[in-house]
Amino acid sequence: MASASAKPYCCSSLNPASSTPLARRASLSPFPAAKPRRFSYGLAAVAANPRAPRAAVRASLAAPRRPEYVPNRIDDPNYVRIFDTTLRDGEQSPGATMTSTEKLVVARQLARLGVDIIEAGFPASSPDDLDAVRSIAIEVGNTPVGEEGHVPVICGLSRCNKRDIDAAWEAVRHARKPRIHTFIATSEIHMQHKLRKTPEQVVAIAKEMVAYARSLGCPDVEFSPEDAGRSNREFLYHILEEVIQAGATTLNIPDTVGYTLPHEFGKLIADIKANTPGIENAIISTHCQNDLGLASANTLAGAYAGARQLEVTINGIGERAGNASLEEVVMAIKCRRELLDGLYTGINTQHITMSSKMVQEHSGLIVQPHKAIVGANAFAHESGIHQDGMLKFKGTYEIISPDDIGLTRSNEFGIVLGKLSGRHAVRTKLVELGYEINDKEFEDFFKRYKEVAEKKKRVTDEDIEALLSDEIFQPKVIWSLGDVQATCGTLGLSTATVKLIALDGEEKIGCSVGTGPVDAAYKAVDQIIQIPTILREYSMTSVTEGIDAIATTRVLITRDVSGDEHTTSGYSNRSFSGSGAAMDVVVSSVRAYLSALNKMSSFIGAINASSEAPETISVQSSE
Repeated sequence: MASASAKPYCCSSLNPASSTPLARRASLSPFPAAKPRRFSYGLAAVAANPRAPRAAVRASLAAPRRPEYVPNRIDDPNYVRIFDTTLRDGEQSPGATMTSTEKLVVARQLARLGVDIIEAGFPASSPDDLDAVRSIAIEVGNTPVGEEGHVPVICGLSRCNKRDIDAAWEAVRHARKPRIHTFIATSEIHMQHKLRKTPEQVVAIAKEMVAYARSLGCPDVEFSPEDAGRSNREFLYHILEEVIQAGATTLNIPDTVGYTLPHEFGKLIADIKANTPGIENAIISTHCQNDLGLASANTLAGAYAGARQLEVTINGIGERAGNASLEEVVMAIKCRRELLDGLYTGINTQHITMSSKMVQEHSGLIVQPHKAIVGANAFAHESGIHQDGMLKFKGTYEIISPDDIGLTRSNEFGIVLGKLSGRHAVRTKLVELGYEINDKEFEDFFKRYKEVAEKKKRVTDEDIEALLSDEIFQPKVIWSLGDVQATCGTLGLSTATVKLIALDGEEKIGCSVGTGPVDAAYKAVDQIIQIPTILREYSMTSVTEGIDAIATTRVLITRDVSGDEHTTSGYSNRSFSGSGAAMDVVVSSVRAYLSALNKMSSFIGAINASSEAPETISVQSSE
């Protein structure tokens, strides 16, 4: 891993404010031909002077300030807006349902990261999602962050119907910069088999609904022709022209099923830019799914071809194989700016690592070790050849510095926490890690911290993050854990006794036997809560090495509706994730199970409280 004194340089020395377009490759490729250029890592200087210190040379890059936000234009043609849909498309990943509190926490972090637009949810999908988007609009959509006082646009998704658009506007209208994002399918296969409408009907609906959204007072309306990657080109030009006339300010071009190749998608964006009347009055956007593993590549191809808004998610989470990854797209633009005509973003890359960790914790979706930019192995070097090169000069095998994405080795420069650490030191560490919690939340966390610190010699950053997630950022507490005791071994049946505390303070105890202590504990919990569930996934990881490590458990459950004829279909296809952390593996497992059950209970309560629940709970977007 790179140290602070030897940072490999990932970005070109080209100032985006004064760049000139490079010669493009011939034929279909959206990328330009390479030309002779200076080494990016400072190797030329080292070669010229072998005695010079072997430290990477980082060029001075003073990126221009983010242009003032105008919905339908960007004054700097090299600026690319980053539209983050982690809280909408990302949350549609199976089992990734977040609580309203978790969504708000992630939205705050996205604002610190510097994303231009936060798609906070799909308000018409449920009353809870509408409330979550509204809360984000009120708080995050009105609170300046950073030195530039950045306030992100807050966006809500809607289908092309008045009910969805009304819900979206009700949710986002409280933000300083509100946006409604509405969509309808435009590919022949979707119009014929899903919508069962003619192309003429689809155009009429799209135009009417964009105009309706503008009539509500929303100055910023985005339109998406779903499955644009498989849509007829002439039809695309026509419907985009019509919605521009109706008031659309951004035209998002989704590769909904991840079908196109980079040269195809780049050409699609270029053709839309060249053939759509009125396109100069709107921003072209991309939304690329990752079914063939090409989402980030397609997104970059779209940006090079003229798109100036890129829709991405943290860690690339999303429907099916996921979306274009924010960290991959942003770092590729930053590192290869010279070959992308000087494009740049307003993202503060120092917040990438923290954003990735936070989304992992709250979504329950763990990043694979070999994930680009944010994976555990992204800056690890085990090969002897690689280690030798790194020891001699870090630029041999690292094209970016860990510091560029806010990744530092645990406690390399910070405070080492232990059982004697006080509130001030622990609070300082939380701020250093990027977490902001109120006084009561801190006191609850500090109590858990002390319990762990009494048993561990040193509490690491990873321990703190695991405890923080388990203690603070959990769903609404309907049932909380009182005590759990389990016995197991080869001499008899595994048994468990669990005490849970209800909202009104009533304590209930369940006892059961099982094939192991965790199975017995889960059956004891089921005795008390009595919501039939199916455990879909169960995983446990050690946060740090050592016998005294904190265990983090993650579970995924669905409601078992096999014997209930009256249960709405929305229950059967809804998954709920939960996480828990403790030094005892059984306690960690029960905490995770309770977290998921609390999410499920809250969801059931919201459905029962809504008279329109059967119509709204199963809504999903496949944009």
